[in-house]
Amino acid sequence: MKAGTRARVWIPLLAGGAALLAWEALVRLQDVPPFILPAPSVILGTLWENLGSLLASWVYTMEITFGALLLALAGGVLLAGAFALSRTLELALFPFAIALQVTPIVAIAPLILIYVDSTTAALLICAFIVAFFPILSNTLMGLRSADRNLQDLLTIYGATRWQRLRYLLAPAALPFVVAGLRISGGLALIGAVVAEFAAGAAGRETGLASRILEASFRTEIPKMYAALVLVALTGVAIHLAAGLLARALLARWHPSEQA
Repeated sequence: MKAGTRARVWIPLLAGGAALLAWEALVRLQDVPPFILPAPSVILGTLWENLGSLLASWVYTMEITFGALLLALAGGVLLAGAFALSRTLELALFPFAIALQVTPIVAIAPLILIYVDSTTAALLICAFIVAFFPILSNTLMGLRSADRNLQDLLTIYGATRWQRLRYLLAPAALPFVVAGLRISGGLALIGAVVAEFAAGAAGRETGLASRILEASFRTEIPKMYAALVLVALTGVAIHLAAGLLARALLARWHPSEQA
């Protein structure tokens, strides 16, 4: 492992470990009750005690998150490609995408829950709305960043719109798609959790947001923190996975992923 790679791994781990140790020491020295601020050791014990129910909820949240992310990726890339081929279509539809992006999801989630019978489908739609725009915007920017000289060359050779999109615009847009995916990965998770908060769902087929709500109603603060730890770790894992995907797709040819 290279020195730079080791630093990228160990420095965040050491910083996180130091923060946890400081948190643990502060709670113990100040004798803070767990119902106000639980120590990391208490949170870890609570997570282990409730691992079964929390993991079941985590799986449900992941299904919503990755389902919404895949829909956002497919829809954003396809719609951006259509916009790149038709300026008229972009002028007609892009304002609707902007309107969805700037409208807070907590404001429209109750409406979606009213109009959609399935709670799971409603949560999926909410998470999709949050994750969709960054992929669309980044992909469209990437499609328009192709080298003008290469575009003129394709024009000279009589390339069709589809050939231009396949051989020039799509490769140029790939780094932007990956960048949008990095943003939307975290946003899909946020959308899934926030939508479930708005739904106030309860029962077995629910996610981590429901476990947080239940714990707050019962004043089980350590359990709330345990569920929040799972959400945070999941967000970090999604970010790291997007980074690995970017490295796999771009490391051989794009400067953004080269040492």
